[in-house]
Amino acid sequence: MKLISWNVNGLRSCVNKGFMDTFKDLNADVICLQETKLQEGQIELELEGYYDFWNYAEKKGYSGTAVFTKESPLSVAYGLGIGEHDKEGRVITLEFDKFYLVNVYTPNSKRGLERLDYRMQWEDDFRSYLLRLNEQKPVVMCGDLNVAHKEIDLKNPKTNKKNAGFTDEERNKMTELIEAGFIDTFRFFYPNKEEAYSWWSNFAKSRERNVGWRIDYFIASGSFKDELVDAFICPEYMGSDHCPVGLIIK
Repeated sequence: MKLISWNVNGLRSCVNKGFMDTFKDLNADVICLQETKLQEGQIELELEGYYDFWNYAEKKGYSGTAVFTKESPLSVAYGLGIGEHDKEGRVITLEFDKFYLVNVYTPNSKRGLERLDYRMQWEDDFRSYLLRLNEQKPVVMCGDLNVAHKEIDLKNPKTNKKNAGFTDEERNKMTELIEAGFIDTFRFFYPNKEEAYSWWSNFAKSRERNVGWRIDYFIASGSFKDELVDAFICPEYMGSDHCPVGLIIK
């Protein structure tokens, strides 16, 4: 089973940059999108053979998630069940026979870390949500987590120490999640692989020079590790400042 996650940074814009060709080429069983930036009825996609699920932010042109799946899920849930968090369309959970799939777009701490305190609360509430699901069956969580966990996960760690996405606070929350019994699937397969990034700034030809960050992940319950086959990153696909990342499971 092939799973894909992609922050499209505006789905309407991405459609104009070859999204449908990429979608067909990836030929995934499930594709999870983040930062769709649209409201219901603002786009029509011909995705034959897929069920589609959308979570929209109340604020227009902001955030938002979507999931396209060939297999019909047993159930679908939107958000975390916490009003403060659920206004921005950041979470969709699909239940399948053997696991839960959680698609998430983690809040950015923003320039000047103005949203760091909120981000810390989000991290705790989201981890609790995953742990509750994990009590019922294993979890596969994917999305833009807006954090580079280790120094190996970005090109310039020293100059980004106090910037959003690489603060000690954000990285420590990621460590807490891993220590709670979850696996960073890419590092599970490629613990020492360098210069493997999923996001590049639009400035100074960062993508051409591969000056990037790995902030898009597939995270899985430790109990699910025997079902993991491979994890991968697809920098060859354009259309967004992020590229798709993927996971193969049995």
